[in-house]
Amino acid sequence: MYVLLGSHGNITSRAARSLLGQGVPVRVIGRNTASLAALQHLGAQLAIGDAQDAGFLARAFAGASAVYTMIPTDYGAADMRRSQALFGTAIADAITQSGVRRVVNLSSIGADLPAGTGPIAGLHEQERRLGALPALDLLHLRPGYFMENHLHGAAAVAASGVYPSLESPQVPVPMVATADIADVVVRELVRPRARGVLHLLAARRYTFREAAAILGRAIGRPDLPYVQVELAQALGAMTAMGFSADAAARMAELSQWLSAGTHATPPGPVELTPTTLEDFAPRFREVFESLPVTPAT
Repeated sequence: MYVLLGSHGNITSRAARSLLGQGVPVRVIGRNTASLAALQHLGAQLAIGDAQDAGFLARAFAGASAVYTMIPTDYGAADMRRSQALFGTAIADAITQSGVRRVVNLSSIGADLPAGTGPIAGLHEQERRLGALPALDLLHLRPGYFMENHLHGAAAVAASGVYPSLESPQVPVPMVATADIADVVVRELVRPRARGVLHLLAARRYTFREAAAILGRAIGRPDLPYVQVELAQALGAMTAMGFSADAAARMAELSQWLSAGTHATPPGPVELTPTTLEDFAPRFREVFESLPVTPAT
C-alpha cells in the first residue's frame, strides 16, 4: 500500500494514476470525496479528513509500505507559517504513530535556508522536523519553480497582451514540470534509490523574459513582452484573488528571492528532468485558448 497526501494536486494525481496503472494498492488523502472521485473510480482508496489532525493521518498512513508527504498551501491563512507548522507537525506525529518507515517528502529549492524565501522557509522547518524522527528512511525532493505556475499568467496575457509577474526579467530560474516530479515520486516510493536530499531541475534554466517568449510562440505571439510588476500592484492583485495579507507578502518574498539569483548552485545532488519549457508550452496554449481574449492595445 502506498499512501499519498495532496488530494488532487498535479503531482499527487499523476503519481496515484501511475501507481494504480502498475496494479498496486493506493490510498489518497484529501479533504472531500468529490475532488478525488476520478482516482476512486480508478481503484484508489480514499482517506477523507483534516490533514492537520495527526490521529486521522496516522490512520491513513497505517499499513503503508511508503508515504508521499507534502504541506498543503493555504493562501487564505492569516498566518501562513503557522498553517504550515500545523500541517507539518501533524504529518510528523502521524509518521511516528503509524510506524511507517519510507517517506518521500515534497520540499523545494531553497529549503536549505531558514529565512528569506517566503513559504519555502516553512518547508525548511519541515525538513528539520522530519529529519529528527528516528529510523526514518527519508527523501526530501527539492524541485525548482513549477512550470505549471506559468499557467496562472495566461489570463493576464489574454486580457492585456503582456505577461506580468514579480520576478526579475533577466535572472535565470531553475524550473521543473510537475509531471517529472510525480515520476520521481513513484520511483522513490516503489524502488527507493535516493535518500537525504534530491534536487529536481529541468536541464536548463529560464529567465522570465525567455519564458514569456517561449510561451508566446506557443500562442502565436512570439513577441509577447514580459513586464516586471511593482510590489504594491502585485500585493493588491494577490489579495484581490483571496490571498491573506501575510500569504501575499510571503509569496512576494519568494519572488524577490528568485530574482536575487542566489539559487544558482543548489546544495546537494541534482537530477535533471526531461521536460523543457518548450515541451510544456502547449499546456499554456490550451489554457490560453480557453480564455476570452481582449485585443491588445
